[in-house]
Amino acid sequence: MSKNLVIVESPAKAKTIENYLGKDFTVKSSYGHIRDLASKGLAIDIENNFSPDYEISADKKALVSELKKLAKSAEMVWLATDEDREGEAISWHLYETLGLKPENTKRITFNEITKDAIQRAIQNPRNINIELVNAQQARRVLDRLVGFELSPVLWKKVKPSLSAGRVQSVAVRLIVEREREIQNFKVTSSYKVQAEFSKGTRFKSELSKNFDSKDDAVKFLESCKHKTFIVEDVQTKPATKSPAAPFTTSTLQQEASLKLGFSVTRTMQVAQNLYESGHITYMRTDSVNLSDEAINKSRQAILTQFGEQYSQVRKYKTNKAGAQEAHEAIRPTNFMAPAIDASRDEARLYELIWKRTMASQMADAQLERTVIKISNKEVTEHFITRGEIIKFDGFMKLYLESKHDDEEDEELGSILPNVKVGDALNTHFISATQRFSRPPSRYVEATLVKKLEESGIGRPSTYAPTISTIQKRGYAEKLDRDGEKRNYDYILLENNEIKASVKTENTGAEKNKLSPTDIGIVVTDFLVEHFGNIMDYNFTAEVEKEFDDIAQGMMEWTEMIHKFYAPFHDNVENTLETSDRASGERFLGNHPQTGKPIIARIGRFGPMVQIGDPNAEEKPQFASLSPNQSITSITLEQALDLFRLPRTIGEFEGKDIKANVGRFGPYLQHAGGFTSIPKGEDPITISLDRAIELIQEKRSAEAAKLIKTFDENPDMQLLNGRYGPYLKLGKDNYKLPKNTEVNSLTYEDCLAIIQNPAAQSKKSKSKSTSKK
Repeated sequence: MSKNLVIVESPAKAKTIENYLGKDFTVKSSYGHIRDLASKGLAIDIENNFSPDYEISADKKALVSELKKLAKSAEMVWLATDEDREGEAISWHLYETLGLKPENTKRITFNEITKDAIQRAIQNPRNINIELVNAQQARRVLDRLVGFELSPVLWKKVKPSLSAGRVQSVAVRLIVEREREIQNFKVTSSYKVQAEFSKGTRFKSELSKNFDSKDDAVKFLESCKHKTFIVEDVQTKPATKSPAAPFTTSTLQQEASLKLGFSVTRTMQVAQNLYESGHITYMRTDSVNLSDEAINKSRQAILTQFGEQYSQVRKYKTNKAGAQEAHEAIRPTNFMAPAIDASRDEARLYELIWKRTMASQMADAQLERTVIKISNKEVTEHFITRGEIIKFDGFMKLYLESKHDDEEDEELGSILPNVKVGDALNTHFISATQRFSRPPSRYVEATLVKKLEESGIGRPSTYAPTISTIQKRGYAEKLDRDGEKRNYDYILLENNEIKASVKTENTGAEKNKLSPTDIGIVVTDFLVEHFGNIMDYNFTAEVEKEFDDIAQGMMEWTEMIHKFYAPFHDNVENTLETSDRASGERFLGNHPQTGKPIIARIGRFGPMVQIGDPNAEEKPQFASLSPNQSITSITLEQALDLFRLPRTIGEFEGKDIKANVGRFGPYLQHAGGFTSIPKGEDPITISLDRAIELIQEKRSAEAAKLIKTFDENPDMQLLNGRYGPYLKLGKDNYKLPKNTEVNSLTYEDCLAIIQNPAAQSKKSKSKSTSKK
C-alpha cells in the first residue's frame, strides 16, 4: 500500500497527476462532492443556528468505503481538490466523512496540472481554509432556503412543479425586462446621407448629420446639384491600440461564444478537459493577473516567434470587488506550444486561450487616424471621412477581440487618398438612405454572462449552471427568428439627377437569442411583486459581497443567514395567505358569435386560451397555444383559430386525418397513430397531401427501424435505435446483451431478457471476459 493517498475531484485529473508522482503516491478521485445537504426535506436545522444536515450521496457510498480503507492504511492523506470555494468545501467534506486527523492530512492546491506545479504544491501544503468552506456553506444553505420556501409558493400561486432560485430568478428577470424593452421600443427613422468622392482613389464619406424626413433629405440633395466639393480640412493623428487582458471565466465564455459558437456550458466542459490534461491553468477565475513566471515565459515565446519589437510586458489588475488577485487568469501552461494534439473543440479553445494570453504581453498596435472634412460653401452641411491605417500591427498580428451585437465594430486598414486642404474632388454620387432605430438586442448566453458579471450577480463558478438551469426549467429558451421584410426609401443623386426608389431589407433576424417563455414572464412578475428584495439586482450583488466577506473571515456565515431568513420567511407566509393566483391573464376580446370573453393565460399544463367564464353555468372551452405563440402577443383571431382544432383534414386509407396541437407541439392523428407536424407548418392550414406525405415518411422511418416482430405478441419488437439494437415491449425498452446476434433471438430469449435483464447483462460480461 502507498505511503501517500492523494484525493482529487475527477478521474481525468487523477490520471494526469499520477504521472507526475512516484510509486509512493496513490491518486484517487472523489468524483466531485461525496456528500451534500440531505435530499429529503429542508435539511437545515433552523432552530439550531441553521445547522446543515449532510448526507453521503447514494452513488458515493461504495467510493467512501474504499477511500476510508485507503486513508486508514496511508501515512499521509493529501487533499488536492480545486483551489476555489467549491474545491475547498469538497476537501472539508472528505476530511469530515473519512474521519481524517490533522497530523496525517495536508491540503494542497495548484493553479495548473504540471509536474513543477504539483511538486511545488507538495512542498508547500496548508490546512483547510474553513473561511472558504463557510462561504460555500452559506451559499448552499441560503440557496436551499430560498428554493425550498419559494418553490411551494409558485406551486400554489402559479403552476405545479415550478421552482425558484436566488440567482436563476434574477437572471430570468434580466431576460424578461430586455424582452419588454424590445416590445415597448418605438421605431423611428432618419435619412443617412453618404457620398462617393475621388482624388485618384475612390472613397466614401458620410454627412455630419442625419435628416428626420424624406423631404429634408431630398431638399439637401437638390442643394448638392452642380456643386464641386473641396477638402476643407485634413487631420492626421497617431494612435495606439492596446490588447485585451488575459481571459477570466466570463470573458472566455463570451469570446468562445463569439469566435467559436460555443454555449457557456460547452466552453466550461472543454476548458475543464484542457485543465485536467495539463494544458491550461484553472478555468474558474475572476482575476486577470498573470504570475511573474507566466510573464517571463510568454516573453520568451514572443521573442522566439515574433521578435523583440513585438514584446511589451504588462501587469493587469482586476478592477472588481471580491476578485482574488492571488489567482491567475486562464492561460496556457506551455507558451511555446501554440497548438495541442486534442479533440477539435479542445484544440480550438486552447488556441484561443494561447493567442489571447500571448497578445496581452505584446506591443501596442501603432495606428494613424485620419479625418477629412469635405464641404461646399453653398451647401449647409459638410461630409466627414474617417480612416485608420495600421503602421505597426503589434498584438494584432496574433489576435483581435470580438465585438458583441450592441458594440460598434472598428474598421481598420481603410485606405484614403493623399489629399490636402483646398483640393477639389470628383463627386460620383450622393445618396440618402432611410435607416431605422434598433431596439436593444436580446441576450445570447455570452452577453447574459457579461450582464450578470457587470451587475455583480453570481461568480465564475455559477454563470454556466445558472444559464443552463433557466433553460432546462423552461423559463427561457434559445430561439431563431427569420426576421421580417421591411421597405425603405433610397434617394440617389447621380449625374445631377435625383432618383427615388423603394428597396427591401430583412430586419429582426436572430440566432440562438434568449427569450423568456410565458411561464418565465408570469413567474418573474409574481416574484417581483411579492419578493422584491430577492429579485432586486443590488440585493443579489450585496449577497455575493457578503459571501466574499465570509471567505475573508470578516463575517460569520450563520450571522448572514440569520439576517436574511426571518424577514424572508415572514414574506413567504404573508404571500401564501394574502396573494392572488397569478396566471398572466390577458383579455383578448369577445367571441363574435356568443359574446363570451376570450382570455389568454397560464393553465395547469402551460399557456392556453379560454372561451367563457369559469364561474358561469356553462363550462369554458380551452385550447393550448402553439409552441411559437405567446399569451403576451396572441391576437383574438389567432385564438379563435385554435378552437378550430382538432381539425379534420380529410381521409386516408378509409380513416380520418386530424390536425391538432398538444403539449409538445402540432401533430397529426390517423388510425390510432400520431405524427409530428414540422416546425413552421401550421395545423390550421396544412393540406391533405402534405399530411399524407408526413404520415408516409414516418412509416418509412419506422420500417427502417424495425428488425423483427413476434407472432406470439405483436407488442414485442426488436428495433434499431440511436445507440444500437434494443428490445421493446409495449412502452418499455430493454438493453440487449453485448455481442447478441439480434436476428437469431427467439420470443423465449426476449422474455428471458425482460424478466432478468441484470443476469443477462452479467452473463454477457462474463462471456466477453472469458474470451479475452
